[in-house]
Amino acid sequence: MPQMYYDKDADLGLLKGKKIGVIGFGSQGHAHALNLKDSGCDVAVGLYPGSKSWKAVEDSGLNVGSVGEVAEASDIIMLLVPDQVAKDVYYGHVADRLQAGNMVMWAHGFNVHYGQVNAPDDVDVTMVAPKGPGHLVRRVYTEGGGVPALFAVHQNASEQARQIALAYAKGIGSTRGGVMETTFREETETDLFGEQSVLCGGTTALVKAAFETLTEAGYPAELAYFECMHELKLIVDLMYEGGMEYMRYSISDTAEYGDVTRGPRIITDETKAEMRRILDEIRSGKFAEEWIAESRGGRKNFQRLRDQDRSHQIESVGEELRGLMPWISAGKQSVQEASGGALD
Repeated sequence: MPQMYYDKDADLGLLKGKKIGVIGFGSQGHAHALNLKDSGCDVAVGLYPGSKSWKAVEDSGLNVGSVGEVAEASDIIMLLVPDQVAKDVYYGHVADRLQAGNMVMWAHGFNVHYGQVNAPDDVDVTMVAPKGPGHLVRRVYTEGGGVPALFAVHQNASEQARQIALAYAKGIGSTRGGVMETTFREETETDLFGEQSVLCGGTTALVKAAFETLTEAGYPAELAYFECMHELKLIVDLMYEGGMEYMRYSISDTAEYGDVTRGPRIITDETKAEMRRILDEIRSGKFAEEWIAESRGGRKNFQRLRDQDRSHQIESVGEELRGLMPWISAGKQSVQEASGGALD
């Protein structure tokens, strides 16, 4: 098992006297900046002029300036912007302002691993990637805990990059939960694969297919929604708390028997073979090339697929049913408020 590092392994004092610039104030940006501030660090947030997050940053008591201003004034620059714009932000506002001894940080290895950005030889390049959305990184920190994270060193010009990355992880609270050392390649490839095969792509496709199977067989759409979407959280929460064994302990014997006998008929050898093909596309850079080309070409196909899913019956039925459960919408509202209204 890879070694985990905790509070005792990280020295927050390494950040003393250093100015930290957090670029972006979305889901991860707001959490990193506020947690670092509460940990006693000198933090400023970099935004583009006119950003809707500007007032939210000011209201939170953080210093704010343009991306270029914050980058130029900072010793450590954490870029927390979407993958598809990171290259333009980096070369347009950060790269020319870097000085020897600076550190450029990322929360995802995409742009570094696929060669979209490069830093001068006299600059450290590291990563601290919390394994959870920003609103949880912030909430768990304020509750006294921490969301676990991965960290990696791509370039160690100062010969202290590893220790400083660990200190940063402590500043956002992640060493409370434990951080694991990895590489930019491993983090990028496993993160993309997890998103595509299970966490997002696989799950949404499975839910839609099951919903359609029931509705096409004549069952009420509301019933199909409850069975195939609403109850999913209950099962995932059980697995999160104690693994598949605990989930199976918590459900009925009938459900467990259906699980172990029918599940392999849904996720077949061909499904796993397709997963391997998806992983090959990630490792070869084919997916990255496709996504970069899609983004630079106006994202027409992406928008078409977005619109197609937004108009799916499961979304309209789900919106209506969730409206009858105000505690769900209250939770969604609190997440939006915690991240300044921006979840990207």
